[in-house]
Amino acid sequence: MTLEQIKELLPHREPFLFVDQVTKIDKNTVEAFRDIQPDEYFFAGHFPGFPVLPGVLMVEAIAQVGILIVLNRLGGRGSKKTLFARIDQARFKRQVNPGDRLLLRAEVVGSKAGVYKIRGTARVGEELACEATVVGALRD
Repeated sequence: MTLEQIKELLPHREPFLFVDQVTKIDKNTVEAFRDIQPDEYFFAGHFPGFPVLPGVLMVEAIAQVGILIVLNRLGGRGSKKTLFARIDQARFKRQVNPGDRLLLRAEVVGSKAGVYKIRGTARVGEELACEATVVGALRD
């Protein structure tokens, strides 16, 4: 899935779109990546001189790839918006720096009445950088 195809599903746009490309998507899982560039806007204020990707942005990236599964199932977003309902069990294991490729994987582990529970990870190479369970709601 290219960036343009991702934009057809997700309502997010730069600078808050955190998925560059989807490499695999099926009914319950998705794999994608985001290349972390040295000129990202958040590095100017997040530890100037020691740039580190904010952990909350890794959780946002996990949520974005996870909701892609749901929107892909529905055949597009239509008028639907996705909103965070909850973040659980977020763990940060490795810092992410400019030049890193953030490998994202998410799986839908539950759903009920337009609310989706998604478990995901963000890795740099084989190293786990972040893992989290997020709950998102689709709303008109």
